[in-house]
Amino acid sequence: MSRPILAARDLEIRRGADLVLRVPALDVRQGEVLAIIGPNGAGKSSLLRVLALLEAPAAGELRFRGEKVELRTRSLLALRRRMAVVFQEPLLCDMTVERNVALGLRLRGLDGARGAVERWLERLGVAPLRRRPARTLSGGEAQRVNLARALVLDPEVLLLDEPFAALDPPTRSTLLADLRAILAETRTTAVFVTHHRDEALALGDRVAVLMGGAVAQLDVPERVFGFPADEEVARFVGVETLLPGTVLGAAEGLVTVQIAGAAVEVAGEGSAGQRVLVCLRPEDVALARADARPSSVRNHLAGRITAIVPLGCLARVVVDCVVPIVAVVTRRSLGELGLAEGERVIASFKATAAHLLRRG
Repeated sequence: MSRPILAARDLEIRRGADLVLRVPALDVRQGEVLAIIGPNGAGKSSLLRVLALLEAPAAGELRFRGEKVELRTRSLLALRRRMAVVFQEPLLCDMTVERNVALGLRLRGLDGARGAVERWLERLGVAPLRRRPARTLSGGEAQRVNLARALVLDPEVLLLDEPFAALDPPTRSTLLADLRAILAETRTTAVFVTHHRDEALALGDRVAVLMGGAVAQLDVPERVFGFPADEEVARFVGVETLLPGTVLGAAEGLVTVQIAGAAVEVAGEGSAGQRVLVCLRPEDVALARADARPSSVRNHLAGRITAIVPLGCLARVVVDCVVPIVAVVTRRSLGELGLAEGERVIASFKATAAHLLRRG
């Protein structure tokens, strides 16, 4: 594996006397997008500002391309100029769109790079706005200009601090798709801070979950969202069903777990007597009417619908199977099956869809 472009070791970030975050080790690899997620107050933005060399940590070391960063020397400005940062608020200057995009180049003495300015105006879809004053732009337009201003610098590391948080959902979705395509095309190394799970899934090659002042899990998105490290991470990444149970036995890669009122089979390993949580994402639970023929999946739990919450074209359905199980289905399926609160249903899930967490 190649040497990381940016590496942190034994970082401590404090606000006054309070420890906000402790990071024993964190690497940002060349060409990857590292998504950093966590609840409010977890230290996401603080970590990004330290990685961007905008703030000094209370303790620890940063390395850029293997060289130790001296945090209180004049050489720090030269390193900062090899990066670009995009914040939630665009903070554009009171000048035209074109001049805003060219501003960073001008500050670096690269006024002649007009071709790069034009290229990024076109790529971010703001070329028709080049003569417009920045103060007349919508939120989405302003953030596109902000991204163009950062990307025109061809940064070695691009750091983004919740850049879509203030945008309406349609604007956010479109800009997210454009940024994903740009990062894939350019192979720009990026650190992306967000509290939206879908943004981390869309952009991240790896995802770091910050919880309780530490990095609770760092892995590829499929592992973080499908196999969370603990109950706190599981709840944060959208696992809505966590069923306490006891392992009855294990054979041929399947663990049988006794939960309230039923035994279920889960792919994995375990020993008889272990206390566990069976974790299920709502999209991995299928619902059928109680009188329907059982499907071929291993686990079927009978229950009654206690709540249906509309989610646009989807619906969140809570089923009381002695233990509560949450499913997400399309509104169309809900209507076709004739499901309503009080109806008896069968909740089914594959053994491979569930994930086991050990309890103390």
